Amino acid sequence: MRGFSIFWIIYMLFFAIPFPMLIYYNTKDDSVPNLMGENPWYSLAILAVSILLWTVLLIGYYQKWVIRTFSIKRNIEKLKTTGEPREAKILESAKISQTGAAYDTYELTLQFKNLAGSPVMQKTMVNDAKPYERRYEVGKTVGILLDKAVNKAPYFIFATTEVSIKKTIIFLTNLAWLAFASIVVGYYIYSYHLESRDAGWRFMGISHPLLTCAFMLLIYRAFDTFILNIFKKVTDKPNQLFLIKFKGTHTTARLIKVNQTGTYINERPMISFDLEFADQFYQKHRANIKKMVDLLDLDSIRQEYFSIFYLKEDPQKIAFEKDLNELKGEF
Repeated sequence: MRGFSIFWIIYMLFFAIPFPMLIYYNTKDDSVPNLMGENPWYSLAILAVSILLWTVLLIGYYQKWVIRTFSIKRNIEKLKTTGEPREAKILESAKISQTGAAYDTYELTLQFKNLAGSPVMQKTMVNDAKPYERRYEVGKTVGILLDKAVNKAPYFIFATTEVSIKKTIIFLTNLAWLAFASIVVGYYIYSYHLESRDAGWRFMGISHPLLTCAFMLLIYRAFDTFILNIFKKVTDKPNQLFLIKFKGTHTTARLIKVNQTGTYINERPMISFDLEFADQFYQKHRANIKKMVDLLDLDSIRQEYFSIFYLKEDPQKIAFEKDLNELKGEF
C-alpha cells in the first residue's frame, strides 16, 4: 500500500510539473514573436493569478509541513493540564520496535471508563523511554488523560507523556520549504530573462507552466480532499466515531431492519441498520447506521441484538461497539 502511494504521488507530480513544461517548451514557436503587440493587461492578469495560486500552495505546504507539528504539540500540552484523568488497564501488549531502536515501541489494548462512565477499549501505540520499569505489561494500569471536548486529535494521551519537537527535523522541513519556494521564485526570474525580450511580462499566457503547474497542483489537492471527504462520509467521520466512543453511553440495541444500500467499496457492500434502544431514562429511540461489511461477515449482520454506544445529547448518533474498539490512536 505504501509503495502504491509513493507511485501515485510521483505519477501526479509528473503530470503536474514536468509534463506541462514539456508540452509548453516543445510546442512553443521558435520564431521571435512580436511581444510588444500583446495586451499587457491580459499578461499581467495571468501573472497575478499564477502568483496567487503559488502563494496558496506555499502557504498550504508550510501549514502542513511545519505549523501542523507545533499545533499538535500545543494540543498535547493543553491536554496535560485540562484532560480528564482515568486509569487504564492493559489488556494486550506487543512490542513492535526493531532491535537497536532508540525507544521500545508497544502496541497496546487499553480498557478504561470514558467521559460518560462506560467502559471502552482503545488500541494505541506508545514509545517507552524507560523499558527497565516494565510499565506496559499485560495486567498493569497506566494513567491517561481524556480530552473533555473530543474535538481535536489527540483525543487522549498518557499522563506521563512528554512532548518535544526535534529541532533538526524542523530545520530540515523549513529548509525543504524554502528550497521549494526558492525554486518557484527562481523559475519566475528564469522565465522573465528567457522570454521577456525587453517586453516585460507580455510573454505570459494561459499555457505557461508558471500558471499550469500551480493550477494542476491545486487540482490534485482539491481532488485528494474530495476523495477523502467522500471516504469519510461512506465510512463515517473518524472524529464523530471518537466523539461517540469517548462521550457515548453503552447500551444494547434491537435490530429492526437491515438491508443493502447498493453501494460497494473494494467489493464490500454498505449495509443499513435500523436499530431500537432505550436511553438512560428508559425512553425508546430508533436510529439508523450504515457501515461497510466484509462479504465473509454478512451472516453476522442478522443477529437480533447489537452492542452500541450513543450520545446522550443526540441519541440519533450511534456506533457499534465493535467498530469503536477497532479505532486506533498513536500517542
